[in-house]
Amino acid sequence: MKTEQMQFWEGSFGKEYTDRNPQNIDEMDALYKKCFGVSRSEINKKFLEDIPRNAKILEVGCNIGLQLQLLQKMGFTNLYGIELQEYAVEKAKTITKNINIIQGSGFDIPFRDGYFNLVYTSGVLIHINPDHLPTIISEIYRCTSKYIFGFEYYAEKLTNILYRGNEGYLWKNNFSNCYQQAFKNLKTVKEEKYKYTDSENVDQSFLLEK
Repeated sequence: MKTEQMQFWEGSFGKEYTDRNPQNIDEMDALYKKCFGVSRSEINKKFLEDIPRNAKILEVGCNIGLQLQLLQKMGFTNLYGIELQEYAVEKAKTITKNINIIQGSGFDIPFRDGYFNLVYTSGVLIHINPDHLPTIISEIYRCTSKYIFGFEYYAEKLTNILYRGNEGYLWKNNFSNCYQQAFKNLKTVKEEKYKYTDSENVDQSFLLEK
């Protein structure tokens, strides 16, 4: 499966995105603190503190692996990432250790059903064309035996947003609800909304369980 959005992220825009965003976990935590008044490490602890540290975890759309490094710092030892952009994957390999990061698409995750205990995204579903969203959330659901974790741009209903002057590359939504509408056996373990400190925009973090 090859979408317009995939081609967009595989090109120069994707490389520029990777280079302008945090380059280490301290920068990542500082960015979240600035945006939400709380660090990403604090959010992860709140949502994942009770998850066994040997749980097998996959991040879909891991970029250079900073979110995975934050989990590694928490003590998680069985970490995987899949990333579309070759440039980001190569960069991830230079800054991570003992994290399994491969190049690939969330539309076709190369692992068997239920291989992971937890699969998650962070700012990824917002860039998926709504027509293709059922495919990627189905793949995420297929690959996890228990938990789905997410941190995504939130709106009560689907909203198309202009993204750095580009149309058709960013959508806000209630992604937790999208999962639960698609898969009736998913229940909410935890959910919280994080308002931006400099605007009325909101992100949503959620942990769902089969």
